[in-house]
Amino acid sequence: MAKLTKEEFINSLNEMSILEIKELVDAMKEAYGVDPSAVAVAGPAVAVVEEGPSKVNVVLTAAGANKIAVIKLVRDLTGLGLKEAKDIADNGGNVKEGIDKEEAEKIKAQFEEAGATVELK
Repeated sequence: MAKLTKEEFINSLNEMSILEIKELVDAMKEAYGVDPSAVAVAGPAVAVVEEGPSKVNVVLTAAGANKIAVIKLVRDLTGLGLKEAKDIADNGGNVKEGIDKEEAEKIKAQFEEAGATVELK
């Protein structure tokens, strides 16, 4: 039996009708016990896991030495009053919830510049 090259095989597929290609796929499934739908489903699931969450929470864990700057930043970002912002600076907590990761990274950089410790969850 003559061996086909990849190019010859692809050219043969280009000449086939959709029905003939479906019959070929069915015959390959039966001959080799392969289910192409299982492979197709597994591919995107891996990509989703690698991307991580698209929405994150910015959580202040420690205000650091420059607490006044951190309180001002919390007020600017959240619109909270002085007491509420001070409570977050003192005790930690969510500063922003459900925001894009890119925006969260910018906010994290602002807090780190002010001397605070922030986590993205």
